[in-house]
Amino acid sequence: MSAQDLIFELGTEELPPAALKKLSAALETEFVAGLKNAGLAHGPVTSYAAPRRLALLVEGLATRQPDRKIDKRGPAVQAAFDADGNPSKAAEGFARSCGTSVDQLSRLKTDKGEWLAYQIEEKGRPAAELLPEIAENALNRLPIPKRMRWGSSEAQFVRPVHWLLFRHGDETVPCTLLDAESGSLSHGHRFHHPEPISIQVPAEYADKLEAQGKVIAHFEQRREHIRAQVQKAAETLGGRADMDDALLDEVTALNEWPVAITGSFEEHFLEVPAEALILTMKKNQKYFPLFDNNGKLMNHFITIANIDSPKPKIIAQGNERVIRPRLADAMFFWEQDGKRKLEDLIPSLKTVVFQKQLGSMYDKTLRVARLARWIATKISADPDLAERAAMLSRCDLMTDMVGEFADMQGIMGRYQALRDGEPEEVAVALEEFYLPRYSGDRLPSRPTGIALALAEKTDSLMGIFGIGMKPTGDKDPFALRRAALGLLRIIREHSLTIQLDELLEQAGTALGDLVTEQDNRIQVKSFLMDRLKVLLGDEGVSTRLFEAVAAVEPPTLPDLDARIEAVRKFMDLPQAESLAAANKRIRNILKKSVDPVPEQVDASLLQEEAEKLLFNSLGEMQQQVAPLLEKSDYNTALQALAGLREPVDHFFDEVMVNVDEDALRINRLALLQNLSNLFLQVADVSRLQ
Repeated sequence: MSAQDLIFELGTEELPPAALKKLSAALETEFVAGLKNAGLAHGPVTSYAAPRRLALLVEGLATRQPDRKIDKRGPAVQAAFDADGNPSKAAEGFARSCGTSVDQLSRLKTDKGEWLAYQIEEKGRPAAELLPEIAENALNRLPIPKRMRWGSSEAQFVRPVHWLLFRHGDETVPCTLLDAESGSLSHGHRFHHPEPISIQVPAEYADKLEAQGKVIAHFEQRREHIRAQVQKAAETLGGRADMDDALLDEVTALNEWPVAITGSFEEHFLEVPAEALILTMKKNQKYFPLFDNNGKLMNHFITIANIDSPKPKIIAQGNERVIRPRLADAMFFWEQDGKRKLEDLIPSLKTVVFQKQLGSMYDKTLRVARLARWIATKISADPDLAERAAMLSRCDLMTDMVGEFADMQGIMGRYQALRDGEPEEVAVALEEFYLPRYSGDRLPSRPTGIALALAEKTDSLMGIFGIGMKPTGDKDPFALRRAALGLLRIIREHSLTIQLDELLEQAGTALGDLVTEQDNRIQVKSFLMDRLKVLLGDEGVSTRLFEAVAAVEPPTLPDLDARIEAVRKFMDLPQAESLAAANKRIRNILKKSVDPVPEQVDASLLQEEAEKLLFNSLGEMQQQVAPLLEKSDYNTALQALAGLREPVDHFFDEVMVNVDEDALRINRLALLQNLSNLFLQVADVSRLQ
């Protein structure tokens, strides 16, 4: 079957830069899915995405579908013939619809019965007939939250559409999509080459656009071109550019023919916290900030112009004029905020509501301060510093700087605290208070910051759950899932021996009568355990392994981690499966028993050699593992307990537990309970089955 390259390009007004990559990826996915459903074979597919275009190059696309044989199913055989074997009207009607006679029909057997059938050969349709619908479906499935109309057109898309290039080999695919008629013309750069560009051969699309139209259509190629230019310009200025992926993607989505331009601003602006300057350069202006070899912000920046100007200095001057007022605003806010200390802003927190049932930000601050002080005593931090940091933790929200640059919260607190003469430990805690901000983010590193971050997250969890507003589905307005994961990460990764139950109880006491859900501590702990299961699952811990350990309710998270590691190694032992099965059997026997089971085994009631052997083995094992468990050496303890496999197997092979004699039966249940309790000092291994 013959095949030819295909080029599809939709030309538009400037597309939303934040959505460009997603739209391009979705177009490729949907278009390729359409080709597959239509049975059109093809080779590699290349996506192109630029501010004014979405395009696809499909190499070696079949010019038509292959012919295929289709089994057309008719009536059930039972209904197709009467008792004498004569065809019914249903059978005759089906045969006529197939253009044949009943005796030429075949039979199709399925698990639901037998049916009359006829095989027909369907001729493959030309690709030119199928491609318009494939393209239309792909465009309709793009992730566009809100579509727009333009002019008098009824068509709807994310931006007005101006042209449609649609070529399969040397032929145009005839169609009209989004009120644009297909053709062989593309368009170059809006200013460098606004004239149409004829694309007769699909494979020449990208090269012709770049050479003639001054458009680098391939997103990643354009991105790397920008990166190289910015890096070279930064080196020329003796600096290093801040090129984070999000900014680089956004700048790439804004430009078709990117040209790096350097600019500068007055040095006195560097007196403002660097983060504020960086924020306004990157977020507001899409500039790349520069840093010297010591990591200090320089008074230079790099912007990307979407034009190759003969007078780049004029573009630089224009950008310098634009950035200067923004930097001046930041300087003004910094100076104004310096006229007050953070502690002067504490009373103003009373005017900001945290949650109407839980009170103001001031009320929350008092609770967090109390809890942070308690946590500090548990993790060898300074309680006074933890309480002081908590009282100042939200004050930067009331500064002009954070009012203008919301992303400066925490960062501004650190700068202002240092300017106020607060201890460095307190100042750093005001920024670490928010950590981790997202999955994979860094954690608070200093004791005061750790205490404050834990207190904040615990109070939010207990408070919001306490008023019955726990997360449901995808609704989590107070970001409690993030708070829970952050709390768990802080405790685990810093190996804090703080007890969860005690932590939640302290937070609940501080909330007092504000909460309406009396079991909120149980709810929050369950919520944390669910998050922990997911967190450990990402680390390769199976659900069975997690539940085996969680069932014994380890007092601390480091203790839980130690038990999980020990059980993981235990599971690799040859004795593990048999002992897990035995423990599961024991749990089932004990669960069904209606007799009260004593804690101690009466040795005088032991009759069978197998139960005597198990009793003696348990006694020896208890003495062996007791010192190991006392120092939390769960790994060695489980390795030792694996030695019980032989006497346990022998017991179940030789001894009947549920005998008629009450004393004998209850004594054997006590023996099994002692065995189960020995393992339960580490984990419920019965759950490993």
